[in-house]
This record gives sequence, structure tokens and C-alpha cells, in this order.
Amino acid sequence: MKTRKIVITGGPGTGKTSVIEALENHGYFCLHEVSREITREAQKKGIDQLFLKDPLLFSEMLLEGRIKQFKEAEEKQSNIVFLDRGVTDVVAYMNYFGNEYPPVFNRVCREYIYDQVFILPPWKQIYTEDNERYESYEQAVEIHDELARSYFQHGYQPVEVPQGSVTERTSFILDHLV
Repeated sequence: MKTRKIVITGGPGTGKTSVIEALENHGYFCLHEVSREITREAQKKGIDQLFLKDPLLFSEMLLEGRIKQFKEAEEKQSNIVFLDRGVTDVVAYMNYFGNEYPPVFNRVCREYIYDQVFILPPWKQIYTEDNERYESYEQAVEIHDELARSYFQHGYQPVEVPQGSVTERTSFILDHLV
């Protein structure tokens, strides 16, 4: 049985975590965002925002974590696994911030292929900042645009999830699986 790997992506504060949790409540296996864990570990070591201090190291750690999740998804005895972001997100963020990165980043995006990508658009009414999310709403919009562009450049046609309740968004995703 081939496990279908479905990415849920979008800029910061678009409701990805809520949707992922709802999908889990529907019985789907979901892999959660790894960047928050990396950020919290760095904060324990006195580094407030590792991405700002050493963006390449942070991104290498993210890429490693997302590759690990991709492989974990393949090993699941499940028809579908949802992932909170994919390897292409790393490239999109590096592009957005204008950081240089080695060619391996794009090679990884070509090697680890997802079956489908859903993108949640910016939504000012639900956007909030927190200890790990430091971007302004305006930056979140720009990041969304870079995510859409990066996924498209890597051969995906991200399906935009309309605004609505978590239940409506979850239903939309489940109804639009190909």
C-alpha cells in the first residue's frame, strides 16, 4: 500500500495547526510542524530566534526534520498522512528572506515528492503573534506568496483552502483530495 503524503502549508498564522488537529480528530495520521520544536530548543539554549541568528543552520535542521517526517509518513500503514509543511517550505522561507543556501535544498525538493499540497491563505482576523511566530501580518502575506511560488516552481499545483471554520476547512480538504 502506497501512503499518500498530503502537505498542509501556508504563511504564519493561517490556521494550519487547527486544521491538522481536526484531521487527527477525524482519525487521520498527521505529522506536526518541526520548526516550533527547533525554536523552543534554541530558546532553552538562550537563542531567542535561531532563524534570525543563523538562518542556514536553522534551515538545515528544518530540512533534516522534514525529510525524517517524509520517511516516517512512508512507513505508516495508512492510506493518507497529512504533514504540517513540507521540504519546499524551507526553500520558500530562505527565498523570502533572501538567504543563500546550497543546491542540496532544491535537490531535496525534487527527491521528496508529495502527492498533494493544500495552502491556507492569509487571514487577518485569525492572525496572532506568539513566542515562536515573530512575523507581522504583512510579512505573513508575503511569505504566503513565496510559498505558493516555490511549490509551483517545484511542480505542484497547491489547492487554496478558503477561509471558514476549522470544520469547513477540514471538509474542504477531505472533499478535494485527488
